[in-house]
Amino acid sequence: MTARRLLSILAIVASALLGMAPAAAAQTVGPFDSERVSVADLLADPEAYTAMEVEVWGELVGDFGRRDDGTVWTQLNGDAYAETPLLADGSLAGANLGIGVRIPAGLFPDLDRPGGYRVRGPLVVLQGMWRYHDPDRGGESYLDVTGVELLETSLALEEGVRWVPLGLGAGFLALAGLVAVRTRRRAG
Repeated sequence: MTARRLLSILAIVASALLGMAPAAAAQTVGPFDSERVSVADLLADPEAYTAMEVEVWGELVGDFGRRDDGTVWTQLNGDAYAETPLLADGSLAGANLGIGVRIPAGLFPDLDRPGGYRVRGPLVVLQGMWRYHDPDRGGESYLDVTGVELLETSLALEEGVRWVPLGLGAGFLALAGLVAVRTRRRAG
């Protein structure tokens, strides 16, 4: 079995586990007139979409790197955590899946912050040309964005107080203090 075939099979299995459709189920939907694919599709068979206009859904994460050439570079994660982050009662659902995206500053919506540990980033649908090992950019692979639809803005995630570990810790500290006091009394 070739490495490419094995990678394709693993990506399809990962897509199924993440609740995403495999590459064979690509469709034309949404605000743009282009082929809808998932991040997992692009990563599973990147050459199949080379120089093809696609539409990809996901969460903008990392940072918004504004460049002198009038573009904004960021990462689009298209995994289970974009829909249901762990801090919002999500569960572990596989690895993060992301691709680099290059957005012209004129198309970039006014966004306050990307996703991170305590923030679910903006959810977007991006349309653009998939550039696989682009020779003009030193072999980078990325989505060269031509359209942006903002679905949801950033959402702050709060990590609630975990009372059981906090109570156990306080109880152990109190017990350690009591043992220290009794030990000193016996020694004295």
